[in-house]
Amino acid sequence: MDKEQYLGVSVSPYTYEEIIADLKKRIAAGEQSTVIAVNPEKVITAGRDPLVKELINESTYQIADGIGMIIASKLKKGQLKERVTGVDMMGRLLQFAADEGHSVFFYGAKEEVVRTAKEKLEAKIPNLRVAGYANGYVQDQEALVQAIRESGATLLFVALGSPRQELWIKENRPKLPNVKVFQGVGGSFDVYSGKVKRAPAFYRKFGLEWLYRLMKEPKRLKRQMALPKFLLKILVQK
Repeated sequence: MDKEQYLGVSVSPYTYEEIIADLKKRIAAGEQSTVIAVNPEKVITAGRDPLVKELINESTYQIADGIGMIIASKLKKGQLKERVTGVDMMGRLLQFAADEGHSVFFYGAKEEVVRTAKEKLEAKIPNLRVAGYANGYVQDQEALVQAIRESGATLLFVALGSPRQELWIKENRPKLPNVKVFQGVGGSFDVYSGKVKRAPAFYRKFGLEWLYRLMKEPKRLKRQMALPKFLLKILVQK
């Protein structure tokens, strides 16, 4: 299935199940893969910052994390079927790792957050093997990379915020041949640790998480303005 383009940014029209099935083949073939979430805000940023656009477009899977991407696909008569959120993709990948016997490594966020996320996920997902974790304030990067390599982890989740986490993955991927799946997960550790509560199921079902977060944090209004700006650009381009 061909990737779709929105203002020069690639998006993979795959469901969670299709990504997992494809990843399974790539891991068996010894190939490394990267997963990056794409939303209207990130597409607008990519229009201003060539590095962000490059980091997105060179990823293996650019998941449509944001209802704006689905609306844009409908406007362009594209193939995006459903939102594939970063936090839920991480959850699916963890379940896949547990089912297939792969170990995982967590890197990023504050010590208490990443440790609590690790403990809660281990309790929630039977057979999940967390080979190790490190908070996002590690100074000795060489020692960190060595620890990840020696852990034998097959999947690595990096929570440093975007685009810092994608830059870290790009720089260190060649040094981590054992890691076959890299995902930049932003604030997902905050969610899995319980520090940040997700929007209720109703909001998630209808792609209104942005509205729920805006009601909780009105200061996000400026960031949310990326959505109408993005859709207007799509309409003009169309």
